[in-house]
Amino acid sequence: MPAIQTSQEKQSRLRTGAALMAIAGLAFVGYAAVFLVLNFTGAFLELGIGPDEVDKGKAEVEAFSPELSHYISHLHIALSGFIAATGLAITALCWFGVRRGERWAFGTAVTVAVVGLVVSVPAHYPWGLATLGHLGPVYVAVAIFLAGVAVAYSGMRSPGMKHS
Repeated sequence: MPAIQTSQEKQSRLRTGAALMAIAGLAFVGYAAVFLVLNFTGAFLELGIGPDEVDKGKAEVEAFSPELSHYISHLHIALSGFIAATGLAITALCWFGVRRGERWAFGTAVTVAVVGLVVSVPAHYPWGLATLGHLGPVYVAVAIFLAGVAVAYSGMRSPGMKHS
């Protein structure tokens, strides 16, 4: 027969899960920072995307159409901002809400992550942009996040936890 968890053990699982979820949120922020920096370097293309995926670089795009180059740059800047904002929202929800057992924070953090990933990841596959260098860091962050979700949920669903 398994041992009965004490309230302290439940709190520990909740804190550990929330911390893992928050770390994953910070990983999204880091990914966004790399994404932003690459926009202003000669790389121009996103992390893990190279000549095998896109046959033109920054110089060729600028030569073809400076306006198109500016448009692509603006998309990279805007997307990096939204990725960073999503990561910060996840981090704050987990650190300040999930860690205290707030179910609304848990549900919101999971929903934010799921919506972002369900909308953004599938579009990489039809055009051959789902390289390990490009999506690999995202998948690592998602694995950490899911581990945190499982641990935090196991602490939340135990009797005696705050139900908000």
